[in-house]
Amino acid sequence: MFQRVLIANRGEIAARVSRTCRRLGIESHAVYSVADADALHVREADGATHIGAAPVAESYINVEAVLDAAVEAGCDAVHPGYGLLSENGHFAQACDERGITFIGPDAAHMELMGNKNQARATMRELNMPVIPGSAATVADEDAEAEAERVGYPLLIKASYGGGGIGMATVKRPNQFSRSLRRARSSALRAFGSDEVYLERLLVEPHHIELQVFGDGQGNAAILGDRECSVQRRHQKVIEEAPVPAPHLTDELRGRLYGQVRSAVAGLNYRNAGTVECLLDASGEIFFLEMNTRLQVEHPVTEMVTGLDLVEWQIRIAAGEPLTELPGYGDPPPISGHAIETRIYAEDPETLLPSPGSIDLLEVPDQPWLRLDAGVASGDEVSHFYDPLMAKLIVHGDDREQALERLRIALDGSRIEGLKHNIPFLQRVLDAQPFIDGNYDVTLTDGLLKA
Repeated sequence: MFQRVLIANRGEIAARVSRTCRRLGIESHAVYSVADADALHVREADGATHIGAAPVAESYINVEAVLDAAVEAGCDAVHPGYGLLSENGHFAQACDERGITFIGPDAAHMELMGNKNQARATMRELNMPVIPGSAATVADEDAEAEAERVGYPLLIKASYGGGGIGMATVKRPNQFSRSLRRARSSALRAFGSDEVYLERLLVEPHHIELQVFGDGQGNAAILGDRECSVQRRHQKVIEEAPVPAPHLTDELRGRLYGQVRSAVAGLNYRNAGTVECLLDASGEIFFLEMNTRLQVEHPVTEMVTGLDLVEWQIRIAAGEPLTELPGYGDPPPISGHAIETRIYAEDPETLLPSPGSIDLLEVPDQPWLRLDAGVASGDEVSHFYDPLMAKLIVHGDDREQALERLRIALDGSRIEGLKHNIPFLQRVLDAQPFIDGNYDVTLTDGLLKA
């Protein structure tokens, strides 16, 4: 087992990884920018190194600065969390070159799945159904003809990246050229590449994902599924596990698990990953993308399986066999239902970021409630970073109880000093389709004010 792990991240995920390291008897070492000198993730770690100025390009995604910190601190492994460098193949390779274990998949799998169009082609070869679209990235001179072939409505999507950046919905041909220019420009700014591809727009789909692990030797485990259809601007905000019954029947779940297990094994994938799919109104399910990292929403899987996914990331990276992972072979038993809400410092009407000082942050003290926080009372939410403050996760014997507990948790939470999105989350909980568990990615359309 590792002796000291550098956590190449910040906020709630860095603090969360520290807690698992502490339980396993592993020292955790944080990195921080000048804006995060007294941040919670720094206070939670056993040691910390300053790596640069506030902008992420000068600190958290500066590969050399992060690796220098790992070497100087005597770390034998690096955990990247999610976001930032977590899916950067160059960073994973650089860790290997310095003799430091990267707790995650191989660089080759990051590069393969990081290009969404290549990922689609690869999964198609591995017999995963893929949303109809362009077979390759589209050049400007061929784009309109390819759009006609794919058919309207369609999506223009950046080949790299995610989070809705570089994505545009096109309903009619006369909107296409302008939308293409806008998507290319956005993708270039965010990801350094203006490559895009086209994909048929599924009407009112459900966003479903499977938690997977692989050992790099053709073996794969599936640790359950999650429903992630509550989104705003293509970003998830509420997730639950397992997927509610109206969405995923036992027959469809069995078929999907078989397809995903076969594909992950066929990739010789190693460590944790998530296969994301869209389920359309006709009951057809399609591969969307594979995230080669831990997901923001991983706690709901932990709540219903009793597993610590960060622990198993560390164990697999340290060479423990996948056969020791509960759920290898058959998925692990699922206990009850869990729901996660992401708590952001943002205006609850417009959902625009609202950074500032947190005078008070309190949630109810309940055995069925878990808080993964990146800040505490007295801390600052900086305008330099994503305004995610915390994740609030509840567990119940069934979905009905989990929903009631979530209402209690949100109603009893107090955040003072800045605006936050709890009123928006409460509007979602009051929406009848969400109460019924029969909702799709369009749920929040009528709940957003701008």
